[in-house]
Amino acid sequence: MPKIKTNRAAAKRYRLTGSGKIKRGKAFKSHFLSRKSAKRKRNLRKIGYISENEARTVKRLIPYK
Repeated sequence: MPKIKTNRAAAKRYRLTGSGKIKRGKAFKSHFLSRKSAKRKRNLRKIGYISENEARTVKRLIPYK
């Protein structure tokens, strides 16, 4: 059985936790930061998690992580 290729775009965006959840970064924090409130920018620093439905798809893209 041949090895499965890892999707490199997905590998750069997602990380697997010890419990098997998939971590992701938050969107909307790259530009136009002056019009966003400090509270909003602070919350964008926090880690997000993928939902269970999307996790199945992402786990296929990053099989060896």
